[in-house]
Amino acid sequence: MRKSLSITFWTLIAVFILILSQFFVPIISEFFKGSLLFLLPFVVFSLLGALLVFLILKQDIQGKLRKYLLLTGISAISFFIFIFLHNIFYALAEISSNVTILKYLMKFLEGMFFIMATLICPLMFLIGAMGSIIIFIKIRKKI
Repeated sequence: MRKSLSITFWTLIAVFILILSQFFVPIISEFFKGSLLFLLPFVVFSLLGALLVFLILKQDIQGKLRKYLLLTGISAISFFIFIFLHNIFYALAEISSNVTILKYLMKFLEGMFFIMATLICPLMFLIGAMGSIIIFIKIRKKI
């Protein structure tokens, strides 16, 4: 595996830990509180996910490692996309509040994208990252 792919993967893991610490570590959450810096790790996370997918497709990586790395990268990209779609459908629900059926459809879609962004994408990221790390360890033991 090339060094650029490895650096991108481990940086993506570090940014994911930073995002989690924004929510669960009081010192870090206070640092990001009330500023647009709060969004910076999310944007970097998605950009690193896109870079990881690009590097995987560019390099000749096959088998389970490719699948786990793609799962890791695509879930990182999808996280930002689903947050964006959640906010779009929230706004559409507010705009269409006069039309009952449309309002409830928008609220349903808003909720689905929220669940995808907050539960499914992080879970898929963790599955992809753990699978990739296990395969990295197996490859190192063979060398």
